[in-house]
Amino acid sequence: QVQLVESGGGLVQPGGSLRLSCASSGSIFSFNAMGWYRQAPGKERELVAAITSGGGTNYADSVKGRFSIFKDNVRRTVSLQMNSLKPEDTAVYSCAARDLSASMFNSWGQGTQVTVSS
Repeated sequence: QVQLVESGGGLVQPGGSLRLSCASSGSIFSFNAMGWYRQAPGKERELVAAITSGGGTNYADSVKGRFSIFKDNVRRTVSLQMNSLKPEDTAVYSCAARDLSASMFNSWGQGTQVTVSS
């Protein structure tokens, strides 16, 4: 039972930066991909960024050029660096992982609140 725990959320001004971190209780090598989702009240959950076991990345169009996802295999963490934040980025951000041989993300963290406001 792998558990994912997010940290780094908080209040930031528009144009500011924030880094989210996701720590895995298990081996990061048990996943073929990890990523970050976000969900705002009244809206559907959206995949923001993902990184594969091979290091490939993909991003939602709304965050390309502003967000970066990276991982540390030794520390078993996956981070999301968010720059040039906008009020529209306000949401609960959740870490997600996809098990080996799985076609969908199937492990989730509890989420961390990110609020972008002046």
